[in-house]
Amino acid sequence: MNTSFFQRSFLFVAFCCISFCVQAEEKKPLKIEWEKNYLTISADHLPGPITIHYLEAYCRSGSTAQAWGLTVIKHKAELLEYDPDKPLIRLKDTLADGVIVEHTITATHDEVDFRIKAYNPTDKASEAHWAQPCIRVDKFTGTTRDDARELVPAYAKKCFLFLDNTLTRLPTEPWADKAMYIPGQVYCPKGVDRNDVNPRPLSDLVPSHALCGCFSGDEKMVMATAFEPFQEIFQGVIACMHNDFRIGGLKPNETKLIRGKIYLVPSDIPLLVKRFEKDFPEQVN
Repeated sequence: MNTSFFQRSFLFVAFCCISFCVQAEEKKPLKIEWEKNYLTISADHLPGPITIHYLEAYCRSGSTAQAWGLTVIKHKAELLEYDPDKPLIRLKDTLADGVIVEHTITATHDEVDFRIKAYNPTDKASEAHWAQPCIRVDKFTGTTRDDARELVPAYAKKCFLFLDNTLTRLPTEPWADKAMYIPGQVYCPKGVDRNDVNPRPLSDLVPSHALCGCFSGDEKMVMATAFEPFQEIFQGVIACMHNDFRIGGLKPNETKLIRGKIYLVPSDIPLLVKRFEKDFPEQVN
């Protein structure tokens, strides 16, 4: 009997089993949870959990030079379904003007997918123009919130967007520093009225598309996000990075569909861009 043959065969089978287990562990879905208007994304391989104020606010137009209290449309959120095994979260937001917004949130091992349906069952037009998922990235970037209200906080230097289709890290040049509320930095895309964005310093620079995000503390991972359609990119004051989605108002009985992604991937930017372009072909230019 050839002992070495059986030894080699055993080692090969053991190696295959270990490889399969490692691959299965790597493909384990991200964990998503929602409670009291906060969505949390976590996984063992992430630098830390990502908390999202989901949703922070629904907003009226005319917001750039308007007091924030006049911009916000109050809403009440309700958890309709939660299945941690899929994983799946379904939410319903009821706005003060009667508009209903339903959210279906799912996750794979490296992304969270958002499918949003906004509809107006009333006989009056809604002023719901855009909305804010506020993504807190201090733990992911290896920073803190201690300096989040500085003109250029440490976490902002980990953040990026795309200008002229090139990844550009913050702070961009020029860096706006005047607005109704400071600090922060707002980037308004082509086709969106500059009177209808966050009342924080508004950059003259125009993003190429929705994709934006941040690098992890060790630069090995990226958290990136995009919505279609989108209203703005916003670096905020709670160690947050926004890609805020656009609604554009709703006529009586009108329905609009919105979709979004959060990618949590290795920092291979060309691969990330290809993936974004496949998911959001409308934004490719």
